[in-house]
Amino acid sequence: MEYAIEIENLTKIFDKFTAVNNVGFKVKKGDVFGFLGPNGSGKTTVIRMIMGLISPTSGTGKVLGYDITTDNEKIRSHIGYMSQKFSLYDDLTVDENLDFYAGVYCVPKGKIDKKKKEILEMADLIGKENMITSNLSGGWKQRLALGCSIIHEPEILLLDEPTGGVDPIARRQFWDVIYDLSKKGVTVLVTTHYMDEAEHCNSIGFLYYGNILSLDTPNAMKEKIIDGDIVEIKVNNTLKSIELLKEKCNVRDASVYGAGIHVMTKPGVNLIELKEYLIQNHINVISIKKVRPTLEDVFIFLVEKENKIKELDFRYEL
Repeated sequence: MEYAIEIENLTKIFDKFTAVNNVGFKVKKGDVFGFLGPNGSGKTTVIRMIMGLISPTSGTGKVLGYDITTDNEKIRSHIGYMSQKFSLYDDLTVDENLDFYAGVYCVPKGKIDKKKKEILEMADLIGKENMITSNLSGGWKQRLALGCSIIHEPEILLLDEPTGGVDPIARRQFWDVIYDLSKKGVTVLVTTHYMDEAEHCNSIGFLYYGNILSLDTPNAMKEKIIDGDIVEIKVNNTLKSIELLKEKCNVRDASVYGAGIHVMTKPGVNLIELKEYLIQNHINVISIKKVRPTLEDVFIFLVEKENKIKELDFRYEL
């Protein structure tokens, strides 16, 4: 099996702060791999090490067979990079930005016009070539930035929080483009804190303060990880219900989910008992049912488990 990215025991320490702790994962060629986690969890640091922009404190990594610590220039010629800030020049036109990045990536002159036309079509920017980039909407800027990052036809695309600040429709259109690139053999590594975006990935890693809590496909995570049930409840008083539910001994967690509540319980929860408990506390229960876990449920479960382990370790040290 061929892998585009192979990372083993990667660690990065800044002074006394461990930003990335013993991270390891592999990404198959042509797959979309997602790093999911809150801001500050180490996702960008991992990408910077993969690109060779910073050196790991320890651990190893290969990108298309090239070592991330000794073959930086070779790696960068095979990858495209897009950040949340889009890395565009706002005072240049759409066409000038494309020309600039074509030069940066040393695109042969005979291919520039063809690649620019393809990107303009992909980004839905035909007819807007002379528009100043600062005047573009967030969705257009996003697709232009993506186009600039792939103008040299990279084998690997690294996307660091690429959908921040754009509307849901633009996000959906962006992921349609990512899927098309993946079908053409481009390997994509994307970092995000949007749970719904992780559903688009072939495999994901939950990163939490530098540690990978789980590494698997989205479906496998939802089926295997949570030891218990997820109960969806709709009530007339959400906040009071959450407080009450958290006091129940067989409830692990309760949080707002859409127009209702997702309750994480121990295995074999009795729905009738749970409903009667809320009714006895003057809550009008509109509906209650067991549901399949979401990735958000999985992440909450993993984080709670990790925090309990750390708390036990702290108490042991005392």
